[in-house]
Amino acid sequence: MNNEKEEPEVQNRMKSGSAGGKERSSFPYEDIVNLSHPVSPYHVPMPLLQRAAQFAPFAALTGYDEAIEETGRKTDDRVTLSESEIAILNRKLQMLEQILDRRPEVTITYFVPDLRKKGGSYHTVSGSLEKIDAQHQRIVMRSGEVISMGQLIGIEGDIPWNGFA
Repeated sequence: MNNEKEEPEVQNRMKSGSAGGKERSSFPYEDIVNLSHPVSPYHVPMPLLQRAAQFAPFAALTGYDEAIEETGRKTDDRVTLSESEIAILNRKLQMLEQILDRRPEVTITYFVPDLRKKGGSYHTVSGSLEKIDAQHQRIVMRSGEVISMGQLIGIEGDIPWNGFA
């Protein structure tokens, strides 16, 4: 009969949060929360920067952001000049060659092919003309810039047309 009396008493203690005379806490780790953090006597603590690096993206994805950026980079398509436009450019080059000693001021538009993907970009340079190198198919500006004749799109400036348009 004594067991019947003890069972409700044990059940009451468990409901109230005490078992065996000891109080139960609402926070299960209260006994270890205020202990000091263990420090190894054998290993030097890792610097914070290295600890943070552990949480960096997975190393196999190195370069992924650059690849996405490269894919999204826009390039221009190269304009194909007509035969008459090419003839006008050639005529302008001939006339500029005749007055090269006067260092004519020109503005040249040319295409620069992209090294990584199809297309490229258009560049414009203005300045004094230094040399027209027909043998190597290039134009040299006084600033030192070298332009391939095969990439020319347009030439503007003080060109003596002598009635040619």
